[in-house]
Amino acid sequence: MAKPDDRSDNMEKIAKNIGHTLQNMDEANDFVKAHGNEMSEEEKQQIQEKNQRREQSIEGLRDEIKDEAAFSKTR
Repeated sequence: MAKPDDRSDNMEKIAKNIGHTLQNMDEANDFVKAHGNEMSEEEKQQIQEKNQRREQSIEGLRDEIKDEAAFSKTR
């Protein structure tokens, strides 16, 4: 027998993931600011690309929150 779908805390979990991702982006930017003169251009580019992927992830997570909000209104 399958468990019922408990989505009661999904929005909270998604919001927490967004917060962590934003924090990681800030830390990466701070690291480049503090140590950029010691880093190669390739390393800086890799961090920039990773932050771009993080931004895309955040967009997806925000869409998920909208979906969860719509789902909770139907219940």
